[in-house]
Amino acid sequence: MAKAKLTFMGGIHPYDGKDLSKDKPMKAVLPKGDLVYPLSQHIGAPARPIVAKGDHVLAGQKIAEAGGFVSASVFCTVSGTVKSIEPRRVVTGDNVMSIVVENDQRYEEVEYPPVKPLEELSGEEIINLVKEAGVVGMGGAGFPTHVKLSPKEPDKIEYVIANCAECEPYLTSDYRRMLEEPDKLIGGLQVILRLFPNAKGVLAVEDNKPDCIKLLTEMTSDEPRITVKKLKTKYPQGSERQLIFAVTGRAINSSMLPADAGCIVDNVDTVVAVNRAVREGKPLMNRIVTVTGDAIANPQNFIVRIGTNYHELIEEAGGFSKEPEKIVSGGPMMGFGIFDLDVPTTKTASALLCMSKDEVGEPSACINCGRCVEACPSRLVPTLLSTYSEHYDMEAFEKHDGMECCECGCCSYVCPAKRQLTQAIKSMRKMVLAERKKTNAANKK
Repeated sequence: MAKAKLTFMGGIHPYDGKDLSKDKPMKAVLPKGDLVYPLSQHIGAPARPIVAKGDHVLAGQKIAEAGGFVSASVFCTVSGTVKSIEPRRVVTGDNVMSIVVENDQRYEEVEYPPVKPLEELSGEEIINLVKEAGVVGMGGAGFPTHVKLSPKEPDKIEYVIANCAECEPYLTSDYRRMLEEPDKLIGGLQVILRLFPNAKGVLAVEDNKPDCIKLLTEMTSDEPRITVKKLKTKYPQGSERQLIFAVTGRAINSSMLPADAGCIVDNVDTVVAVNRAVREGKPLMNRIVTVTGDAIANPQNFIVRIGTNYHELIEEAGGFSKEPEKIVSGGPMMGFGIFDLDVPTTKTASALLCMSKDEVGEPSACINCGRCVEACPSRLVPTLLSTYSEHYDMEAFEKHDGMECCECGCCSYVCPAKRQLTQAIKSMRKMVLAERKKTNAANKK
């Protein structure tokens, strides 16, 4: 068996900005205005609405069902009236078909069906409960969790890794969840381990969180199947491929799934959502969002009901202390720069970062310094791939392993010429995937 490395080649050590919010306990916020529920908050087919304009809905009520196997249901998070079903803007700038609910401020909730003890549940029942709860990967990708928990050969899964790295700068939501609700994290990992009899559970935490490591180690001391791994702090330690290599010494590429290396990887909030779905029978209705940055008056970690408007989160954090030059949904490395705060919180919304200065400068010519190559955790040549992208040379891009890029942003961060390497590579990767999809569809006819 390959030995744990606890780190990976490449990567960077950016300013982490976590001091702004890491000592702020989780705080529940109630939405005031309308709630917007995009039907695509996950990878895969959009959910299908099962309510109509004028319907009265309750918190915890399913309002859209999964539109296929790779899809996820959507649940209302307040009580009120369905105002409309129409396209609404989301953080990526796209207009997505959404269900808009007028909040009646009563927060009346459905009665949840009773649940059986974990020991009495079959694997199929556990997966079905996770599916029914609409749980998706909450670390950013939004992959439906019931699909991830249904690999072809479950007996070959040797590691279930809870991704507790939270390597993205400024984000402290997972950190607070680990400190304040470690029992729910461990409980969720126990649930997932029920599905994989030959697997060990790993809580993979970076060594810049010694308090979390100490607490989780103490709480799992009597758990023979769960261990805590102290990983070296480096970005992007939380990226799936880098995390698997650090924990198990096994390498995977873009054509493989973690299951091909005998691993299942889930984010902290996802594991907690699994625990809630299976042990309490409750759907995914809220998540922790870090509202932070030097332009925020009072950075916080909020327990946010999905569908809540970003404007309301800024208000809850005391508003702007200074005019922000840049607002990012997510962290500074992999988040989306946004131009409008009139967008809803979704299942994958981890943070809202407001910065008084936009650090992105004007790009200039490559000076061939090689820093991007040194930093790339996927061992690529980003400057070359960026040039292929700018010239729309798809063949050369694929030949030089452009699809192996994990879009972590390390190359752009270290580039002294301020070239937007990651953005160019990301655009070309989308084009290649679209071309492959078109070719596959044509071959099926």
